[in-house]
Amino acid sequence: MDRIPILRMGEFLLVTIQVDMQDQLALRLQDDLTSMIEKTGAKGVLIDISALEMVDSFIGRMIANISGMSRILDARTVVVGMQPAVAITLVELGLSLPGVKMALDVQRGMNYLRALEAADSSDDDEPTPEHRGPSMGKGSGDAGFEQW
Repeated sequence: MDRIPILRMGEFLLVTIQVDMQDQLALRLQDDLTSMIEKTGAKGVLIDISALEMVDSFIGRMIANISGMSRILDARTVVVGMQPAVAITLVELGLSLPGVKMALDVQRGMNYLRALEAADSSDDDEPTPEHRGPSMGKGSGDAGFEQW
């Protein structure tokens, strides 16, 4: 069975999804990623979905589940590179992906994870504005998504 590669980048893990995910591949990713977080002690997970052209409700829930499981294992998750059609589909399906942080691209996602790690080390829950970088503009938190 195919696997989606998980790369370690310092204290973060990078997952780049380059293929349309079928249900079994998504379940395998969930298992592999939680094992990798436990094994490496990673503090953050960045999931790049820029190659995904469509997402169904199962995959949307899997992303939310991965984020929740990562948080329980003391790692934050940021999803980057969402295509407009994917965002529209998720909203139309009524999936708000609670707890899933979003960023436009990998660089902003990594900046966000670094800011969260810095905030955690100073006992804050959220990064301060100086850690956030450029503003994402009006409406960035619509539909339950928190975007950077």
